[in-house]
Amino acid sequence: MHRLTNTLLAILVATSALLCAPLATAQQTAQPWPTRGWPVSSPEEQGMSSERLARLVDFGAANNMDSVLVARHGRIVLEATYAPFRAGLRHHIYSSTKAVTSTLVGMALGEGLLDSTDRLVVDLLGDRPIGNLDDAKKAMTVRHLLDMTSGLAWQEGLDGPDDSIIAMTRSPDWRQFVLDQPMASAPGARFYYDSGNSHLLSAFLSKATGRSALDYAREKLFGPLGIDDVLWQADPQGISVGGWGLHLQPRDMAKIGYLWLRGGMWEGKQILPATWIESVRRADVDMRESWAVDIRYGLQFWVMPLRNTFMAVGKHRQLIVVMPELDIVAVVTGSARFPYLTSNTVSTPRYRFGTLVGYLAAAVTSDGPAAADPAATGELAEKVKAAAIDQPASGSASIGGPPPMANSISGKTWRFAANPMRIKAYTLKLDDPRPSYEVELDSGRPGAPAGRFGGPIGFDGRFAVGGLMPYGPSAARGAWSADGKSLLLEVQTLGNDDAARVTHVFGDKTVELSIEWAGGFRAKVQGRTED
Repeated sequence: MHRLTNTLLAILVATSALLCAPLATAQQTAQPWPTRGWPVSSPEEQGMSSERLARLVDFGAANNMDSVLVARHGRIVLEATYAPFRAGLRHHIYSSTKAVTSTLVGMALGEGLLDSTDRLVVDLLGDRPIGNLDDAKKAMTVRHLLDMTSGLAWQEGLDGPDDSIIAMTRSPDWRQFVLDQPMASAPGARFYYDSGNSHLLSAFLSKATGRSALDYAREKLFGPLGIDDVLWQADPQGISVGGWGLHLQPRDMAKIGYLWLRGGMWEGKQILPATWIESVRRADVDMRESWAVDIRYGLQFWVMPLRNTFMAVGKHRQLIVVMPELDIVAVVTGSARFPYLTSNTVSTPRYRFGTLVGYLAAAVTSDGPAAADPAATGELAEKVKAAAIDQPASGSASIGGPPPMANSISGKTWRFAANPMRIKAYTLKLDDPRPSYEVELDSGRPGAPAGRFGGPIGFDGRFAVGGLMPYGPSAARGAWSADGKSLLLEVQTLGNDDAARVTHVFGDKTVELSIEWAGGFRAKVQGRTED
C-alpha cells in the first residue's frame, strides 16, 4: 500500500478492507482466476436465464454492438460477436482507456511512486514552463484531473464538438498543449469532460515510473492478468494516450473488469489497492447532465450508485460494466455504421446505460445454480451463432456483375499530391476472382501509420474480410452505380469503429475519391495515373 499521510486515510483503509471482504475472500476460493483463459458455463449453472440473455443478444443486434460478453461468478455465460466483427480481435475501447489509466495511477500510488492524489500538478512538472499560469492553475491537483474537475478551458464535453482534441493531436507536444490552456473555472468547481486531463495523468505516470503507461501496464497490469494482445497509441513524445487509444480483446477487457470486481485482487495478490476501487464505488461528482441524473463520476469511472454498478465508458458504448452485488462483469463493444451503401443515415449505439444494466440484472435468477433449461440454452446458442453470420444487406440482390469500367481500371495505380488524408497511392484490382483495394499512406506526422494497406471487397452485399489496416483487418463491400461509371465502397477496420464510404468517380486518367466517415468527417482528393 502507498504511504498514508494522515489518520483519515488509515481509517479509510480499514473500512474499505471490511467492505471489500465479501468480494475478495468469500467468493475467491470457489471461483477461478482467468489468467490463462476464461472458463465457460451455461447461464443456468451460474444462476442466470438463457432466455433473458437471448433478449440481450437481440438488443445488441438492434443497437450496433460488435460484441457482448457476460461473466458471472468468474465464468463466461454469454459471448456473442456481431458480423463482420469476429472473436479474437482487438477493439478500440476509446475512453474506457481512461479507467485503465486511472487503475495504473492507483497502482503507482500503491508502490509509492506517487505519494498522493493531492499533489499539485505544477509541482509534478519540474521546471517545465506553463502558459497562462495563474493562482487557479497552481491550485490544480491530480485528483482534479482524475475527477474531470480541473477547470481547464477545453472544447469537448460529453457530446462534442471535439475541437480541443483535434487541436491537441495536431500539436507537436500534447502534454504542453494541455498544460498551456487557460483556466475556465477554479479547480473543483465543476465537472467538465476533458480528455486532456487524462493525457496529463499518463504523462505523470511516465515521469513517476520512468516508462510509458503501456510499458508500466505490461509489467503491473496486463502481465499479471495474462493480457498480451495489446495496442496502445502514443503521442509524439511516446506518452501513451491517457484518454483513448487502447485496443484490447473483449475477453481481456473482462479480465480488467474482474480485477475491479475483486477489489484489486488477482490470484490471491493485491495488485491494486482496495481503497482505489472503494473510492470509485463512492464516486460523487455530479456530471450535471439531464440524462445522467442517476450517474456520478470519479477517478475516470462512471458510477450508478442506486444500481451498485460502476463502469468504464468509451465512445459508441465501449463498456466494462461491474456489478458487485450480482457478481457480474459485462463487456460491450460497438461502432457507428452505415445501414447500407446507398443510405445517408448513420446509426450509432446510443442506448441508455440503465437499459443495459437492466437486461443484466433481469437475467439473474438466483445466487446459486438454477434448473437447467435445454430449450432456452439451445435458443441462446442459435442466436449467438446467427449474430456472427454476415447477412447480405437489404436490396443487395439487385447487384449485378461488374460493368465494363471494372476491367478498364483494374490494376491501375493512381498517385496523389500531398493531402490531409495522407493518401499517396491507390490501386483497385477488380478483374480478380477476389476483388481488392490497396492504399498507400504517407506518415505525415510522428507516430502516424504509414505503408500499404487494404483488403478484399465483397460485391454481394456482404463484407469481405481480410488484408490489413493500421489497427486491424479490413472489411469492405462495394456496389457500382446504375450507369456503371462510379463505384461506392464501404470500408472499415474491424474493431476500430472507423466506417467510411468512398465514392469513386473515374475520369480518363483520374479518380476522384469523396470520403465520408460515419463520425461525420468528409474529404475529397484526386489522383492521377500514367497508365
